[in-house]
Amino acid sequence: MAYDFSYLTQESDKIKDWLQHEISGLRTGRASPQLVENVKADYYGQQTPIKHIAAITIQDAHTIVIQPWDKSAIPVIEKALNQSEVGIKPVVDKDIIRLTLPELTGERREQLKKVVREKLEEAKITLRKIRHEVLADIEEQEKAKEMSEDDKFRYKEDLQKHIEKATEELDAVALRKTKEIES
Repeated sequence: MAYDFSYLTQESDKIKDWLQHEISGLRTGRASPQLVENVKADYYGQQTPIKHIAAITIQDAHTIVIQPWDKSAIPVIEKALNQSEVGIKPVVDKDIIRLTLPELTGERREQLKKVVREKLEEAKITLRKIRHEVLADIEEQEKAKEMSEDDKFRYKEDLQKHIEKATEELDAVALRKTKEIES
């Protein structure tokens, strides 16, 4: 009987997705729709993500253009952007909103890289907790005589391989973002 690592695989995928989501909103020197798409605007009394009420496009490497489908949403989107943590002043130009990203300073780049490292460490801690749960389950099954001692050691080795692979994937996500910040 083989040990089912599907729980571990699902959880490590969730952790990777969480990390990607967390760091995708970090402002690098490049314009990206992820910087503003989840900012919520008070649209007809509902807190609505901008991506649901406007088209978000990239004009060039430093400019995001937001074009609301309903022109009456322009003031609420502008207000939401001004109050958000994006830190970029929106400029209304007729029926569109422009956000121009300034160049990042060396100090700001270091701060962003530090945030990436912190989020990576958070993800790794969560992964270690999942590893601990699976390890405890393997030990429990061996004690209940549901698997042999040889199986237990083989599954522990398999578990370690799964964890190493998941850790490499997390490191790769963080490295991509770090390179993006540096460029």
